Amino acid sequence: MEIHTVTEGAEEFTCNAYLLAGESSALVDAGTMPGVEDVVADHVDDLDAVVLTHQHRDHVGELDAVLDRFDADLYAYGDHPRRTAALEDGQTIELAGEAYEVVHTPGHADDHVSLVGEARVFSGDVVVYNDGAFDDGSFGRTDMPGQSREALIESLRRLLDRLPETVEGLYAGHGDVYRADPAGEADSVRDVIERALDRAERREPKYPDE
Repeated sequence: MEIHTVTEGAEEFTCNAYLLAGESSALVDAGTMPGVEDVVADHVDDLDAVVLTHQHRDHVGELDAVLDRFDADLYAYGDHPRRTAALEDGQTIELAGEAYEVVHTPGHADDHVSLVGEARVFSGDVVVYNDGAFDDGSFGRTDMPGQSREALIESLRRLLDRLPETVEGLYAGHGDVYRADPAGEADSVRDVIERALDRAERREPKYPDE
């Protein structure tokens, strides 16, 4: 399977939107980059599914454009007028020929989910590797209306409980992709998430203006 960050060349604020191309094709989040559907089409002829980690604007701004271009199913935890399949905590879905467990991870957003596979996790905004606040394990902001630091802390604990030891890649909604060293000479993905959890548990503002 190949994974392409199709919003990599964006000039505006967007999330990382990941195209998984293998036995079938799936897009994790759509981002806000105009023309993202054309970038998807550069890699695949058809798109089978779009899966949303959550529905903040930076993750769904170009969703309609993608769905209008491709006859793809839309998987989402929260209600959406174009949703064709509802995600549930503990459910297993297949993306590009690989199985992923859906883990409900609210706090940053009520409808937030992470997708946990044997080799990688698509974590949306609940945990990222670097985001300007921390460079080696950070957590989603929780200072906006409807967000909850306590819920996010529980989500990070839940994610760790259900994370296979075989996971070597962290594909977050923002910042860089993190890939652990298979030889074990660098932090594991679990180490990164545990560091983010420790920082979240301090209950300190993530950004100076919070």
